[in-house]
This record gives sequence, structure tokens and C-alpha cells, in this order.
Amino acid sequence: MKKLFALLLAACMVFAMAACGEKADTGDDNDGQKTYVVGICQIVQHAALDAATQGFKDALNELLPGQVTFKEGNAGGDPANCATIVNGFVSDNVDLILANATPSLTAAASATSTIPVLGTSVTAYGVALDLDDFSGTVGGNISGTSDLADLEKQAQMIKDWFPEAKTVGMLYCSAEANSLYQVEEMTKYLTALGYTCQNFAFTDTNDVASVTQAACDACDVLYIPTDNTAASNTEAIANVTVPAGVPVAVGEEGICSGCGVCTLSISYYDLGYTTGQMAAKVLTGEADISTMPIAYTECTPKYNPAICEAMGITPVEGYTAIEG
Repeated sequence: MKKLFALLLAACMVFAMAACGEKADTGDDNDGQKTYVVGICQIVQHAALDAATQGFKDALNELLPGQVTFKEGNAGGDPANCATIVNGFVSDNVDLILANATPSLTAAASATSTIPVLGTSVTAYGVALDLDDFSGTVGGNISGTSDLADLEKQAQMIKDWFPEAKTVGMLYCSAEANSLYQVEEMTKYLTALGYTCQNFAFTDTNDVASVTQAACDACDVLYIPTDNTAASNTEAIANVTVPAGVPVAVGEEGICSGCGVCTLSISYYDLGYTTGQMAAKVLTGEADISTMPIAYTECTPKYNPAICEAMGITPVEGYTAIEG
């Protein structure tokens, strides 16, 4: 019995020593640094949104090296999946949520009022969150970055590239509220410049080609805003517009690379990186998210050399060729 008692006592001591050596679930790592879990919800996979997510992660990894673990969810283009993803993040009690694109933001806003939420690749926060008195700061637990380019300058871009055109077809997805907002604003600016604008809205991937064909049949030039459905279907759009000889001016570089002629575009990587910098300040307590204004980034004039060549269009001076 004495031997058995001694063995049991030794075993207890071993387990106690092992327990002392384990990391407690306190949010601190072995060096005493605070650790964080960040959930990332992205509405769909395409170049612009992927770049924003990568920029966000790179910023956090550089500013808080080894301190951040990411949980990532891609909704596959279905807003309903965004709700499932962010509700999972809330159940896991993550420290912060990145909402990449408007459907992710609206889902996160509905899912939590306490966990900090940063949006990125969101065009108009007032529109996305149905804020009547939006003045640049959302308040509460939400802030982020906007991919909205200067729409008045984009309208002037169309004038600079296509001065002889008369009609502009506004091609966008009717399910994306931010796209409609851009179209409405662009219509005001283009009308003031003497153009006639006509809306051509597709509902999803299935009718992109047919709606694009209708727009080409009716218009001299097309305009596509920052639109996630269009960004995922640039090949289908180009397969219609290039043979029809109808040029497309667009709101961001990723769409321009696939089917556009020219753009005043932001860098989505830079946008995501800026959002990551904001996240680091929120996580460490350096900044209060409720007072953080929505951040913007500068635009760069760019053109698609392949489509310009295919359509016989001479690039306007001051525009940089999109590489690759």
C-alpha cells in the first residue's frame, strides 16, 4: 500500500508540473504578449477583395507579429452565408471582425453590437447601414475603409476618353445597393457633362451576358461601378463588349483588368492594409472604434493596354498601363 500511495503521489506531482507548464487560456502568449482572434468574412473570391484581405492580414502581422490568429470565411457570393459566418465568429467571441464588402458588413452589424467590426471594400457606409445622418463616422462598434473613388472625376474620365460619345450605359448588379448609389451619382455628373445615361441592371451571374448585350446595342460607352458581381464576371462581359466594339469605363482596377478600357482606381491591397492598421489600434486599445471616421485612399488613373489595342483606342495621357 505504501508503494502504491507513493506511486500515486508521484503521478499527481507529474500532472501538477505539466499543468503549470501549460499556457492558460487568458489571451496571453508565453512571452506575456496579448493574443487576439480576428474573424474575416469575405462575400466572394475575386482579385480586389482578395487583395484587401491580404493587405489587412499583412498589416496586422507586421504591427502585432505572432499575436493574431485569423478565422476566415468566404460566402461564395451568397449574402445569407455572411450571416452564418459572422454568427459563428460571435459564438466564438472573436476579438474583432473584418467585413470585406457590403453584405459582410450588414451581416456583422446585425450579428453584434459589442464586438468591433471594421469594414473594407465598402463603397458607402451610410447606404449600406441605412444611416440617414451619416457624416463620416458610423459610431458604435463599426468603422472601416471605403473603396469609393471620386465619382465626379470618374465622370470626367469618360469625357476625356470618349468625348464624341452620346449615350452611356450604366451596367451593374441590382442586388448591390452600393452599385445603385454609384450609378445614381454618376448619372448626375454625366448628365451635367452632356451625356444621356441609361441603366442596365443584371440580377446575378446568369443574366450578365444578356444584359451586357442589350447595353451594347443601345449605348456608345458602358460604365461599371465597383460591383462584386461584375468583378466576378469580367470575362463574360468582355466576350460581349469587345466584339461589339463598345468600350467600358469602370470603377476599379480589377474589373478594368478583365473587361475595361480605363479606370480611376484605388489599390485594394492598400485599402486592406489601412484597415489592418485601424484594427491594430482597436485591438490594443490605442483607438476607440466608435470615434474612428471611415478612411479613404487615393486613386490612380490606369488603362487596360490589351483591350485598348483590340479596340484601336489610343490611351489618354497621364494613365498608367495595368500590368499583367
